[in-house]
Amino acid sequence: MDIEKYSNEETLEKIEIELLLDGIYKLFGYDYRNYAYQSIRRRVWHRVYAENLSTITSLTNKVLHEYDCLNRLVADFSINVTEMFRDPSFFLTIREEIIPILRTYPSIRIWHAGCSSGEEVYSMAILLEEEGLYEKTKIYATDINADILKVAKKGLFSLNNMKRYTSNYIAAGGKNAFSSYYEVTEKGVKFHSYLSKNIVFAQHNLVTDGSFNEFHVIICRNVLIYFNKTLQKKVHDLFYNSLNLFGFLGVGDKETIAYTPQSEKYIQVNKSEKLYKKIK
Repeated sequence: MDIEKYSNEETLEKIEIELLLDGIYKLFGYDYRNYAYQSIRRRVWHRVYAENLSTITSLTNKVLHEYDCLNRLVADFSINVTEMFRDPSFFLTIREEIIPILRTYPSIRIWHAGCSSGEEVYSMAILLEEEGLYEKTKIYATDINADILKVAKKGLFSLNNMKRYTSNYIAAGGKNAFSSYYEVTEKGVKFHSYLSKNIVFAQHNLVTDGSFNEFHVIICRNVLIYFNKTLQKKVHDLFYNSLNLFGFLGVGDKETIAYTPQSEKYIQVNKSEKLYKKIK
């Protein structure tokens, strides 16, 4: 292998990606410049091939001139891996350790940041309904991807997933028949409308948008792993400033608030489920 040639190609690739991301930010306001490089690199090349192109530079040209191509690339950058009651032990911990505290509040505000297609948001609505708290709760479900938010708003999901979702629900301490929360239609499983009446779906960019309320609970799971350290710090600042004192923060199983400037301002509620409480 020609090491010098490989090094030059690698450098050129990084420059091309930097120019692409910089152009997207300056022209459209989407800021992916501090996302984890290898993750962005894989998705950029996926879009290059999907558009029948051969170089990142040619993709840059198409993205900057064709809005539909930009939307396809933004969709590629969105990580939409989710399911109902994903990681059931997390929701069981919410039910057993957080709900008793929320029960003492006159009203409750919860933010699901990076909500994707909404499965975890509907899971939270079901949990709150079973615990008698949904009527006094407002859930804010946000994502950068406008198209995936449209899916979330519909509350319509594949029937093929219901067996797994039912197992998750039971493991999360579900109290009823999971099927009582939805009806089967020709287009798939449709969750009952009362579950979405207290959910506000809205587009929000964790990178560029600021705080928009004060919350008792913020849940953002397995999103920060795609950000570099600089961006992780920025988002943790946002979450800290958006949480009420004694509010709860839930992050993904591969994430932590350790080594962040805010780490001493939280206590750990549950180590294995990555749940924290703001104390100062």
